[in-house]
Amino acid sequence: MRDVEIGRGKTARRAYHLDEVALAPSRRTRDVDDVSTAWQLDAYRFQIPCVAHPSDATMSPAAAVALGRHGGLGVLNAEGLWCRHEDPTPVLEELSSLGQDVPATPRLQQAYAEPIKPELIGDRVKEMRDGGVTVAVRVSPQHTLSLAPVILDAGIDILVVQGTIVSAEHVSTVDEPLNLKEFIADLDLPVIAGGCTSYLTALHLMRTGAAGVIVGLGADDWSTTESVLGIRLPMATAIADAAAARRDYLDETGGRYVHLIADGAIQTSGDIAKALACGADAVMLGEPLSLAEEAPASGAWWHSAASHPKLPRGMYSPAGETLGDLEQILYGPAEDPSGFMNLFGGLKRAMAKCGYSDLKEFQKVELLLDTV
Repeated sequence: MRDVEIGRGKTARRAYHLDEVALAPSRRTRDVDDVSTAWQLDAYRFQIPCVAHPSDATMSPAAAVALGRHGGLGVLNAEGLWCRHEDPTPVLEELSSLGQDVPATPRLQQAYAEPIKPELIGDRVKEMRDGGVTVAVRVSPQHTLSLAPVILDAGIDILVVQGTIVSAEHVSTVDEPLNLKEFIADLDLPVIAGGCTSYLTALHLMRTGAAGVIVGLGADDWSTTESVLGIRLPMATAIADAAAARRDYLDETGGRYVHLIADGAIQTSGDIAKALACGADAVMLGEPLSLAEEAPASGAWWHSAASHPKLPRGMYSPAGETLGDLEQILYGPAEDPSGFMNLFGGLKRAMAKCGYSDLKEFQKVELLLDTV
């Protein structure tokens, strides 16, 4: 991609957000009933390409089970409230009732200051497993080595190693860093790792043996990552770059396919369609799922990084009216024309309008650039 001159001593790449691209239908259309949104990661098959963001505002053991029964993948945060408090319900009720005039960040930090209780991880995983769904748990790179034995002993199906930015080569003179490649090689279950922001980062994460790579920072209207760190990620370009890394890695390995999960700036069914068209295999949804009646925070939303004890990177969104139950948000019927409901019915119809019958084929759809 052509560089743009910032000044005589610095150039920058031009990058594009999802709202700057649009789908271009082909000469063929399809009946929507002939379209499949099924997605498979390793041995686990899902009805829709939906992975839940592991925020406590979105995911509880019960909410993860509900999403799994509706065809998606729920992800519980092993460092979240459910693994810090024996009964987090009163904490969640308090957090969900905070008004706009109440400083929410100190209260979030206080709630997450409670130490992680390893025994609760096993209890929460059992709740999810008893629900009969695929069990996925998230842990940060900083706590992977200490918490992974407990998480793995609990009997999960998929491990998610997720931070704001995860690299295959973290350098530290203070602590022994996580060697992701060695860690994954010792496991007999699929690992999803991320987020990543570039072609090279995605390629090196693929080389660790990860089954899936998260692309993006999880940024949305409530994220303050750009304000705090100066980092912003135009998702259309980020996904396309990671898709190029996947193609090159596929050639490099003679056929090993790594799934891309887009995480950030995805709110509507149109956003989902464009993320998949750019090359993602699935999307990670946070705030859209927080508006379901099953969400544990009753419509309030905060990003996982919003409670960081020293450098929070997200604002609190007060609870409003939920949009409907989880099934209605995922499959409709929609009572709002803005694309926030019937998310995967909208995706399915977009695929049909563009003439594609499955997600892999849909990645070939033509895109138009809609920017000055």
